[in-house]
Amino acid sequence: MVEGDLKLLGAWASPYVIRVRMVLEQKGLSYEYIEQDIFNKSELLLKHNPIHKKVPVLIHNDQSICESLVILHYIDENWSGTGPPLLPTNPYERALSRFWAAYIDDKFFPSLVGILKAKTEETKAEKIADTIGALEQLEEGFKKCSAGNDFFGGDSISFVDVTLGCQLTWMKAAENILGIELLDETKMPLLIEWQKRFLAEDFVKRVLPSVERIEELARIVRATIWNVDSVN
Repeated sequence: MVEGDLKLLGAWASPYVIRVRMVLEQKGLSYEYIEQDIFNKSELLLKHNPIHKKVPVLIHNDQSICESLVILHYIDENWSGTGPPLLPTNPYERALSRFWAAYIDDKFFPSLVGILKAKTEETKAEKIADTIGALEQLEEGFKKCSAGNDFFGGDSISFVDVTLGCQLTWMKAAENILGIELLDETKMPLLIEWQKRFLAEDFVKRVLPSVERIEELARIVRATIWNVDSVN
């Protein structure tokens, strides 16, 4: 279903775009996806996000909503009766979900990208330690948020799940490229089982790029944009 004209400006490999597409798919909303060249920005993108000039941008009845977490809030509020809610109704639980989503974006993902961008063994080791530390914190966060259920938000995939889940293929690509293991079965058993359940969902499969495709892109970006040599 859809209410009005709905478009999403995005880039296929962006986890921030992927999380928005996941929620649109989960809610069964009809939308037009318009792929953007982030190195040659379209007039449409510049018109609808003149401040940051970045994807994702959700265009609903010619009104622009920018920044992925803001977009998720908008979708959840505007189509509250469609599909499972993204955020719980309890104010404390809502605040907790927002905290962990911000932690993922502010701490986990920058550390993960830092591993791929590292130009020295020392920096790489530091970023690996930071990423593992963030995952250990998320293991505890999952225990608290899920209250014994399958997902961060309970019985169904919700706000924190898509915020972290959209980055799983990037994490696996980093592990493959550098020959490392970030998710430890002994230290993060809950996250490992959560990951299996998350990746098994049909709407996730429809949107999430393959690890092979992300890995190919990451190798190109490391060599041509980040100028990372053969540090492994």
